[in-house]
Amino acid sequence: MLHPRNRHQGRYDFALLIKDSPALATAVIITPNGDSSINFANPSSVKALNRALLKTYYGIEHWDIPDHYLCPPIPGRADYLHYLADLLAQSNAGAIPQGPAVSVLDIGVGANLIYPLIGHAEYGWQFLGSDIDPKALASANTIIQANDGLAQAMEVRRQRSHKHFFHGVLNTGECLDLSLCNPPFHASAYEAESSSQRKWRGLGKGQPRHKAPVLNFGGQGTELWCDGGEALFVQRMIEESVEFHNRVFWFSTLISKASNLPDVLYRLKKIGAVAVRTVEMAQGQKKSRFVAWTFLHGAAQRAWRERWV
Repeated sequence: MLHPRNRHQGRYDFALLIKDSPALATAVIITPNGDSSINFANPSSVKALNRALLKTYYGIEHWDIPDHYLCPPIPGRADYLHYLADLLAQSNAGAIPQGPAVSVLDIGVGANLIYPLIGHAEYGWQFLGSDIDPKALASANTIIQANDGLAQAMEVRRQRSHKHFFHGVLNTGECLDLSLCNPPFHASAYEAESSSQRKWRGLGKGQPRHKAPVLNFGGQGTELWCDGGEALFVQRMIEESVEFHNRVFWFSTLISKASNLPDVLYRLKKIGAVAVRTVEMAQGQKKSRFVAWTFLHGAAQRAWRERWV
């Protein structure tokens, strides 16, 4: 089940979405059961749905991404943010801190800017997005500039090193309440392509063997894979987080592969994280989780909370 505060419970209300975004109507199909839906194997339809969801539920008037870039399913992305809000509330006498006093880093923000858009709309948080891909950052910045008020709430910065997450992005003395990340899942381009082929077969679609599959949710390069895959990516993030132990309240990252979780928890214990949280999430049959950790003890947490008042 989705988080109770998630706006996307149940089936999509296509009548409402089309009222706000008439262009979506051309992408809507009627299923054999007589329900409205879209062809989730069609990238342009998925993009049209995301554009409509962002407008209706989050007030984003202008949103687009370059072809072949990741167009993520919005309900799952929203869940991560709502559970992170709960995490902050646990450190704040049960009250979710809201407004620009809360600052969040999205590691690998991508071309779509989804986490900052949802997090700012829901909680008024300030966002910093980092990415190694200049074209993705240009797309994210275009979205920021195209929508009133976003330039005061978020910015994006280039990460020039494949091996760093906070170094090269945070300015001297800059502190964060949260960091979040959706790591590259695969360990190689071949592994990413093979996974895409399996997804297409699952959707009942066939493609010629000589042709790489078109991804319904898109994604390419650093969005989908890195050397060592998710396991090594998160390992490096954990190791670097030690150097920023007093500049980030809660670090967090999605862990897509459940088999990676034991090693992640082992490494967090080894580096001396004061508190570690594993939060399970589910959207239909799809299950995921994120791990969050902090190096701040009780007194340091109490002092930090004064920033939110």
